[in-house]
Amino acid sequence: MAKSLSVSVVSADHQVWTGEATMVVAKTVEGEIGILAGHEPMLAILALGDVRLTLADGSKVVAKAEDGFLSVDNDMVTIVARKAELVGS
Repeated sequence: MAKSLSVSVVSADHQVWTGEATMVVAKTVEGEIGILAGHEPMLAILALGDVRLTLADGSKVVAKAEDGFLSVDNDMVTIVARKAELVGS
């Protein structure tokens, strides 16, 4: 079983999603980035686009994020956006 990341997606006024994921893919101003457990600490500015989370069972969660940042530290991924919402199911 793949190691997991603790992920939190937060908008300006509420928590959008929190839980465990095996991979996070997000669009930053420098391009798309994929994050797995053990990733080096980093801070990136988000570009308008989807944040895609892959859960341990292989299912996907997608959130649209706008104007914010992504932080990675010790297998914790925090995505803070001015506007964020889950997309479909």
